[in-house]
Amino acid sequence: MQAVILAGGKGTRLRPYTTVLPKPLVPIGDVPILEVILKQLARRGFREIVISTGHLSELIEAYFGNGQKWGLSIRYVTEPRPLSTAGALSLITGLHDNFLVMNGDILTTLPYRALYNFHVARKAAATIGIFAQAIEINYGVVRTRNGDHLDRFEEKPRLNHFVSMGVNVLNRSAIRHIPKEKPMAMPDLLKKLQQKKERVLCYKAAGTWFDIGSIEHYQIAQDYFEKHHAQFGL
Repeated sequence: MQAVILAGGKGTRLRPYTTVLPKPLVPIGDVPILEVILKQLARRGFREIVISTGHLSELIEAYFGNGQKWGLSIRYVTEPRPLSTAGALSLITGLHDNFLVMNGDILTTLPYRALYNFHVARKAAATIGIFAQAIEINYGVVRTRNGDHLDRFEEKPRLNHFVSMGVNVLNRSAIRHIPKEKPMAMPDLLKKLQQKKERVLCYKAAGTWFDIGSIEHYQIAQDYFEKHHAQFGL
């Protein structure tokens, strides 16, 4: 199985950590977050990895090399300029019929192989990993009826939504909808597939998921990882 890891962002919300390190090399526990991801993928049967790099790409390549240390075959593509979360795929040759594509800055217990198998078994063009997230509104919420009549008052309600995990599986046919070497976000690609009546599915993941894209979220993920290291299957 093949996985593409998007590791080209500048990580501006993680400064000062990313002043000298690319975001995928920011540590979780004793190792970079990207090493955690690679170990998880290797243990779940992924063998071929493509890492899309940009900011401080030479540091990522120097650290991970050809991947042999983890039983992986790693190759790299470098974005000439930021191409967003789908645009970078237009640079990659040799993609499998179906492949995992994910951000290089997430910490999760998502069963990657189960997501991949779900996608392949259902012959989807794309499958999105989604995670239930509760969002607290820090205000009293007023519900109205008939325009200006009070219906009810809710004090700091919690809203439950599914959010994208930044982990997807794509069929190679989806690549034809990505403009060559032009920026395109993954949500825009998924919308394009929907418009073309392609099969786009959602895989509801249980367990744990953190996006370490900000200082606050990074510190929360770091603390959780130190306390629950065994959950991550390393």
